[in-house]
Amino acid sequence: MKLISPCAITIMAWVSRTLAFSATRHFSNRLLVSRPMQSFRLSDSGNVLSWRRLNTRTFLSATAEAPSSTTPKNMEWVQNAVLDAMNELFDPAEVARGAALAKLNKGKKKKKKKKGGEDDTPPEPEMSEDEKQAIADQAAAEAKPFTLSDTMVTLATRPEFGDYQVNAAMGLSKSVGMNPQECARKIIEKMMPTIEDIMEEPEVAGPGFINLKFKKEYLTSVVGQMAGDTTGRLGLPKTSHKQKIVVDYSSPNIAKEMHVGHLRSTIIGDTLCNLLEFTGHDVVRLNHVGDWGTQFGMLVEHLRDEYPEALNVETSQDVDLGDLVQLYKAAKKRFDDDADFKSRAREGVVKLQAGNKEELAAWEALCAASRVEYQKIYDMLNIKGLTERGESFYNPFLNDVVEDLEKQGLAVKSEGATAIFLEGYENRDGTPLPMLIRKSDGGFNYATTDLAAIRHRVQMASEDGGEKANRVLYVTDAGQSQHFEMVFKAAKIAKFVPENASLEHVPFGLVQGEDGKKFATRSGDTVKLKDLLNESIRIAGEDLRSRAENQGVPDDQIDKVAQIVGIGAVKYADLSMNRESNYRFSYERMLSLNGNTAPYMLYAYARICGIIRKASGQESAAKIVWPEASEIIITDDAELGLIRNLVQLPDVLKEVEKDLYPNRMCDYLFETSQKFNKFYENCSVNNAESPEIKASRLSLCTATAGTIR
Repeated sequence: MKLISPCAITIMAWVSRTLAFSATRHFSNRLLVSRPMQSFRLSDSGNVLSWRRLNTRTFLSATAEAPSSTTPKNMEWVQNAVLDAMNELFDPAEVARGAALAKLNKGKKKKKKKKGGEDDTPPEPEMSEDEKQAIADQAAAEAKPFTLSDTMVTLATRPEFGDYQVNAAMGLSKSVGMNPQECARKIIEKMMPTIEDIMEEPEVAGPGFINLKFKKEYLTSVVGQMAGDTTGRLGLPKTSHKQKIVVDYSSPNIAKEMHVGHLRSTIIGDTLCNLLEFTGHDVVRLNHVGDWGTQFGMLVEHLRDEYPEALNVETSQDVDLGDLVQLYKAAKKRFDDDADFKSRAREGVVKLQAGNKEELAAWEALCAASRVEYQKIYDMLNIKGLTERGESFYNPFLNDVVEDLEKQGLAVKSEGATAIFLEGYENRDGTPLPMLIRKSDGGFNYATTDLAAIRHRVQMASEDGGEKANRVLYVTDAGQSQHFEMVFKAAKIAKFVPENASLEHVPFGLVQGEDGKKFATRSGDTVKLKDLLNESIRIAGEDLRSRAENQGVPDDQIDKVAQIVGIGAVKYADLSMNRESNYRFSYERMLSLNGNTAPYMLYAYARICGIIRKASGQESAAKIVWPEASEIIITDDAELGLIRNLVQLPDVLKEVEKDLYPNRMCDYLFETSQKFNKFYENCSVNNAESPEIKASRLSLCTATAGTIR
């Protein structure tokens, strides 16, 4: 037996690091999906919070390397095998030539005659053979080498077809003058030296599909490695193409409380960071807070009257500004109602931007007070490693950005302001849509700051304070899509973006109420994020206290578990949705023990731990000891189904790394738990037919628990 620390990084730690729950004492032997899950038991005080402890050190474990035995294969490995075969068999230039000729020689559809008479449209002139050859020659000259996408590899659509399907033969066959099945067999012949130790004999199906199925020996070897990997990496190696990736997310505004609108950016952005770090990339987490702008003149002048000590450098950091939301509302009311105050506020902006000491001291006091409030939310959500890099940080670079764009002729004067006009962007009346980078009063716009940030993030070397990133992700709401399209296009035209760098907007939809309308309080105000999270914790706590089996459990223990379940439910509910869709916020649905929810996943994990405890005679109050990995023996189709699902993990990771949709990971974890339920219903662990089969099934339990956790 070997002890695996509960701090080991695992898949569930990326999806929601706050989802923390361990083994409970009693488990039903029936399928979880066959009836509603009834309860969380809190009797195991020593372990009910083990996932919470795991989360606090998740990044320390993320750097561990996987063992160097059987390397798990993924779709990219199959694609490369097919690509090598295609390159050996076919010349891309001749394939392009053949495709062009096939298209040109394809019979044209007869036009339908007009109703009531003959079609008087003159027939298109026939193209001569020389003209066709000229077009084919041009296609051959412009042909590019085959790429992974040309291999047309997909996951198998049905389990009986195997693990992967290769569709390249159908498209190639017409271009190279072969029967599709013959083309498929030639590809298989060239692939075999690469795949024969891993795959069963490939099958050509239908018009030319190639079905690939992993050998059982490979499957059992990989899952055994997953079960035996004490680093928590489940046997997965880190990427061989390490990138520096900047993720811009959360981005609250100074002197304003975080609200429900910040929920998705914070949760999605942090999850993507966790996953990208796990895969081996160098991730920089940036919080682009709104800490600059005209509203600060108003706030500073209000502080001058109400909190004068905030304008003194020596005392500003010690001032208690109270409720920042109320402070902002009071300042805004004065700005709207008092002309003299409005004039002072505008002058205050100029003084602040000029670096006046008093204004700067007040501004810094506001920023410091806001950080304290944000950190409370980040602590609740277990958000770590987020570096503040607000709008003010980029102020010194803004003039240079505008001057550079003007020199290149991209920025021009427009009605006293300076703007960029990009092709393809128009107002509703058809006039060109300007992207303002300097206002007529000399102030700068969001686009200017974003352009300066891009230069800092992808151009400036780290020794000069920049990031020199290969990939920059902006996790914001879908309403900002056009803004980022225009900013990215302008940056590329201005050559602010090196060829090896990519800028990607990661948009998400709105959080709505259960009625599909704006998610708001009864009075119509925006829901504060703090109140939303506290309400989820309250509901989870009430449910736990109402259960008979939890009577007598200390309140502090129930409170801790309620926080784990309540916060985890909010996070997982967000992540399990396609991020581009609006979603209806429902406490009842997200806290349900049925379906693809956090409580379901927590229960599934706890259930597996209970199986292992019972099989090994472990006390439920002690830290769980995972059994030594044993040889995996397949005796039932349910075992094979679970194993095939577990080995899909590298493909799921790769897909999320590329496309940035965390719901794909949630779907996979939910499917994993369902496959495990079917396995456990059909394959007894504690009453297995032999000690060897019992050890094998315990290893399957360990690998599944590690994947979920």
